[in-house]
Amino acid sequence: MQQPEQKTDTKQYSSYGTVLEAAFVDPAYTWPPPEGEGKNAIELQASVNLLDDNASVATTDSQRQRMTIPPKPVPKPPPKKKFWQCCSKANDEDMLEMHQWELQKKAALDARKDHYDLKMERAKEVRRRNRYNRVPEGILIYQLNTANQTLTLMSQPHSQTDTMTLVEEMVIASARPANGRTRRGMLVKGVDGTTVTLVACEQRTAIAWMEAIDMMLANKRRLRKTGSKSESREWRKNNLSGEELDQIEGQYLNLASYSNKLIRADKKSKKSEASGIYYSIEVSKDPAEAFEQEALESIAKRRAVIKDSWDFYRMICSLLRDRRKYEEVYRKMQLDPVFPYLNSMTGLNDPGETGYVNHDKALIQKDLPKYSKMTRREVAEDLIQHANAALPSLVEICKALAGSLGMEEVGVGPIKEMPASLRKAEKKYDGDLLKVTDYCRALVVVKDFPSLLALLELARDSFGPLIRRVKLSSLKSDCSAKTGGYRDCIINIELKEHICEIQVHLWPMWLICGVDGFRHYRHCLEYNTDSFENAYDALEGLDRKTMAELIVMAEEAVAETPLDDLEWFQEKFILDYFAEIGLFMKHGLHVWAEITLRHLIRLRTGAPDIGPEHHETMLLYGYLEQVLRSMGQNDEAEVIRKKLKAYDKMLKDEKEEAQKSMWGTLVAAPMEAYDMILDPNRKEREEEEKMRREVKASKRAWRGIRKERFAFLDVSGNGNDMSSSRDEKKTAY
Repeated sequence: MQQPEQKTDTKQYSSYGTVLEAAFVDPAYTWPPPEGEGKNAIELQASVNLLDDNASVATTDSQRQRMTIPPKPVPKPPPKKKFWQCCSKANDEDMLEMHQWELQKKAALDARKDHYDLKMERAKEVRRRNRYNRVPEGILIYQLNTANQTLTLMSQPHSQTDTMTLVEEMVIASARPANGRTRRGMLVKGVDGTTVTLVACEQRTAIAWMEAIDMMLANKRRLRKTGSKSESREWRKNNLSGEELDQIEGQYLNLASYSNKLIRADKKSKKSEASGIYYSIEVSKDPAEAFEQEALESIAKRRAVIKDSWDFYRMICSLLRDRRKYEEVYRKMQLDPVFPYLNSMTGLNDPGETGYVNHDKALIQKDLPKYSKMTRREVAEDLIQHANAALPSLVEICKALAGSLGMEEVGVGPIKEMPASLRKAEKKYDGDLLKVTDYCRALVVVKDFPSLLALLELARDSFGPLIRRVKLSSLKSDCSAKTGGYRDCIINIELKEHICEIQVHLWPMWLICGVDGFRHYRHCLEYNTDSFENAYDALEGLDRKTMAELIVMAEEAVAETPLDDLEWFQEKFILDYFAEIGLFMKHGLHVWAEITLRHLIRLRTGAPDIGPEHHETMLLYGYLEQVLRSMGQNDEAEVIRKKLKAYDKMLKDEKEEAQKSMWGTLVAAPMEAYDMILDPNRKEREEEEKMRREVKASKRAWRGIRKERFAFLDVSGNGNDMSSSRDEKKTAY
């Protein structure tokens, strides 16, 4: 740091550098302390610029005199020389006077330096004495000065502090996240080889300090200034100039500070629950209020952009999480004995199309002659009028179905509004409003596949002539799910010359998102989430600065619940931490990714409705394997790989066991089983015969369930099941 001017009324600002001060845990004490004994009691501050505290040490008259450089002597004009004196020596008196002046100047400069060093030391003591004179027992306040890479203890030790290992000052050479079960630790190494583990009182403190240190160690301009060697983790790979890193550091820390202020402001009167990390003000040369206000507005705008990015990324994580849930539910539903029978069926006018765009849809509303003279809006209004006329009849049908089958959920309406119908026709049917068949709509939720089969049979027997389409394609194993992973059945019926829609949902699928399932589908469609195999792929292409800022937003999202306090039932925060793991992995903070993953695995393993072999737990193990391999911990990663392989085998065995159980239903029918013996000489028909046998077994299983649970169908349907006179593979109405 340069020496200050001799005397000035204006505070001097360094051109770069940041001062951060934060609360850390004294290793001799436990954290958090008992309630009311110092937790979250420190207001911490930092500044992007380094201030000279000129008022901290008084300058005496004698000191000022010692620091004053005397006037430079002016050589006396030489006397007029005679012609024989042209080669005489220089004036010895002048030379002696100049030499004495040089000595006095050096002494004055040395006095200035000594005085300046004293001022800085006294200023530190004053700040330590006045600002941290009430630091609670068990807390140590450290200061990080990124201008000179210095870590300094600002508070006094406590009664139990181990002064032998206490680091009071260190020039930092490297830093990395510390191992353990907390995300608040940093392992800091000095240029002299000394190491110290600092455990922050809050996890977002450690994250911000790690980023600031990494920027500091990558800044070659500052390294030349301090003359020390240091190691950088990731920022140096970007090959940025010192000026660029100065700017990034200021922007990053101001964003983190602004976020911290918002977190504290949300606490309102609950001061005991919020501790500060640092307070950062971006000041370049002029610390005027107008400039500060302008800077704060800029920071607020940047935060809004990063917050939107975080919300979008988190939403992608949420959508893909629900997609995985849908896929797991469907996998289990396929183990139902009646599934092969249902899988072999084709509904009326069901081409098997599951995509969003369907220009060639065969089922359309009745094309009335008057529509040729009407505008699109007028056609939509007329179709909406027909839908309102058909709604009472649809209500009665749903009541009848619910009364017979005991539905889990039933809902009717509302009628699709004109703007929505116009948008759907434009997106799906090339603007054809007649292909929109859900102006009048209802939903029913059935318990399982047997209940769905019973509903289809009851619908055929009750109002079969009105049925225009039964769409089963999304429930079949050889067809794709709807965008986002959802699967259901659609029944279209014609009531009062208007085609209505009954959406039949299966309770295990419905339970995941409920009425928000359509929102999930719409968002997955809008953001094309089916193109993402991994939610963390959404982070590809982001620069390092944006990634660091997204971590700030992640920490803001989880500020209410630190990782140490996270419980198994806090799904919202678990999703936040899962999203943050992806940021850590992409940002090179593998240790904190590992710590968070291990904690989430413990929570998922201990959750009553999840457990150690749940698909979500296994997903976390998969990411943990990646992280461990990134850190070179291949032995443990190999153990996890074998665990995942065993899980895949368990799923395969589960499916085979379900097939054996289904085949057990044929034991009572030996002749039928004999007929299905595979001819070994006809290998080309092996798959076809296998499917045929599975369908036969499944159909027999359905008959047993039908007799036990849905005996009333024998009365309403004269004892016939819905495929008694049709081919088992192509059952229709």
